[in-house]
Amino acid sequence: MSDPFAAQLIEWRRTLHTWPELSNQELATTARVREWLQAADIRLVDYPISTGVVAEIGHGEPLIALRADIDALPIHEQTQLPFASKNAGVMHACGHDIHTSVILGAALQLKAREATLPGRVRLLFQPGEENCTGAKQLIKAGALEGVQAIFGMHNEPGLPTGTFATRGGAFYANADRFIIRIHGKGAHAAHPEQGIDTIVLTSQVIQALQALTSRSFNTLDSLVLSITRIDAGKTWNVLPEEVMFGGTLRTHDNKVREQVQQRVKHLVQTLVEASGATAEVSWTAGPPVLINDEHWASVSAEVAKNSGYKVQTADLHLGGEDFAIYLQQVPGAFVSIGSASEFGLHHEGFNPDEALIAPAAHYFAHLAEHALAELVEQAKTAGAA
Repeated sequence: MSDPFAAQLIEWRRTLHTWPELSNQELATTARVREWLQAADIRLVDYPISTGVVAEIGHGEPLIALRADIDALPIHEQTQLPFASKNAGVMHACGHDIHTSVILGAALQLKAREATLPGRVRLLFQPGEENCTGAKQLIKAGALEGVQAIFGMHNEPGLPTGTFATRGGAFYANADRFIIRIHGKGAHAAHPEQGIDTIVLTSQVIQALQALTSRSFNTLDSLVLSITRIDAGKTWNVLPEEVMFGGTLRTHDNKVREQVQQRVKHLVQTLVEASGATAEVSWTAGPPVLINDEHWASVSAEVAKNSGYKVQTADLHLGGEDFAIYLQQVPGAFVSIGSASEFGLHHEGFNPDEALIAPAAHYFAHLAEHALAELVEQAKTAGAA
């Protein structure tokens, strides 16, 4: 690849980084991606979606898809980069600007070789990944219809640039949210005996929840339960009548997921009722466990090796990823590409290495061509049989 090619992708990435937009508000991002694709004479495909872009390269069958996510996070950027976010309180702190630039680069390469493509590549520039709405929107709109395999990526700040990782089977986790409300009896802080102290009770419940995952489940089960927010009280001398706290549960096994939820509800109710208080526990399902197709994960790794990456088997990942919803519909693979950031995902100082963009674009173009060629051969074999 030429330096101008890499420079173009980095320029696009920096434009996207400077003007990030939150989930399902990606109007300017959508307009920019559409403009860049149209300037390259890549045909757009209209679907009933408010934000996001779908495009296609090639003709006929088979059909595979490449997906990039385009939304940002409600984080105030602290990188001091010259192209830092100019949208206050919004930042591409997960690297979706990187992902979009990679798939734009793959699109340019595939367009240049369109005449020799043995099928079609559908490009999904998806909104709303961070709030787990985007994949569902595109599927409902019909953007996955006819697709025989789908591929996507996430940059991995913990891996060096030039490193690639994936795995067959479970990869990213079920990412569920929960809210617990404990109702007691308010009282003057000088007379706690006249009330039911929800602060002390909440601290007991939280400690018990942390012990639940470490002492009631097999240490080999991949799961984590984290309390991430507490809201209680308005002043210094009143015991609050209610405490609200919540967090997230991450699992890779759906049976374990169900068992933890049941045990949490039972534990909370038992502790709270013993103190004369009441509690409400509510769960919200996030993205499901991401399950890579074994074959396509192997193919993805082989193409990466041939593209010059240092390839390794990925560890189980406790992050959530709504690409999992596509994989519930069609086979495919999700991969990690090293971005070597000092700070991790969703951090105000997150700063991935832009050197990953052009090689990753090259990789996805070759992966798309390889997948199309393999599907053609599969169809021939099936026809001969």
